[in-house]
Amino acid sequence: MVIPRIILLTAALLAAPSLAPTMAAGAEVTVFAAASLTESMTAAAEAYAAETGTTVAVSFASSSSLARQIENGAPADVFVSANADWMGRLDSAGLLVPGSRENLLRNRLALVAPTDAVGKSTVDAGLDLPRLLGDGRLAVGDPDHVPAGHYARAALQSLGLWRVAEPRLARAGNVRAALVLVARGEVPLGIVYATDAAASDRVDIVGLFPADSHPPIVYPAALTLGAGDAAGAFLRYLTGAEARRIFVAHGFEIFVEAPGDRPS
Repeated sequence: MVIPRIILLTAALLAAPSLAPTMAAGAEVTVFAAASLTESMTAAAEAYAAETGTTVAVSFASSSSLARQIENGAPADVFVSANADWMGRLDSAGLLVPGSRENLLRNRLALVAPTDAVGKSTVDAGLDLPRLLGDGRLAVGDPDHVPAGHYARAALQSLGLWRVAEPRLARAGNVRAALVLVARGEVPLGIVYATDAAASDRVDIVGLFPADSHPPIVYPAALTLGAGDAAGAFLRYLTGAEARRIFVAHGFEIFVEAPGDRPS
């Protein structure tokens, strides 16, 4: 089995000479990535490993949990966050390689329900949230800790729905946990990223929140202090055409600088 791996690695180096100086068989990269990236980042990591021979281990959780782990010395090489503030916190603490931060992706916020349970609705200030919830609760990532919950709170506040929603929240530890509550029918509604909804065949999108009802959902990525050449090569891959095709196929938008975006 060793020979096929050597052949694969050699072919990858010939096909991607820009990576050749930093690649070596047996190289390993540890990535901490937001839970909403589970399918797309797994696909990107597998494609990269097949192309280069580098082992890419990815740990998924809420961005806040991952950032705190890095603060406490967890051995991540690359951090991909669903929230610029948590990335900024690590940057301010001197825990990122200077100049390595890149804005990768954008996302949308969606109101979801179990499949075939609720029809389509326009998500705006006129949304009849009490009627849609009935006696149930609204699943969200915990707004005090989880980026998706932070965006959900901002959107509900913008639309004048927060006072109704806050007492009815089912607070989850990350956005995928909120999605599971909806998919299992444990709650009638949830607020997740549009890409999370697309990843499940057990939920329907009731409607998308207006893009201007919450801060832009941007996914920055960066190298953590002490990351090696293999990590730098993987981060470059994430900004390249092949990885972008993978992310777009999973419903993400490629980041394009827009007025009002904070610099990375």
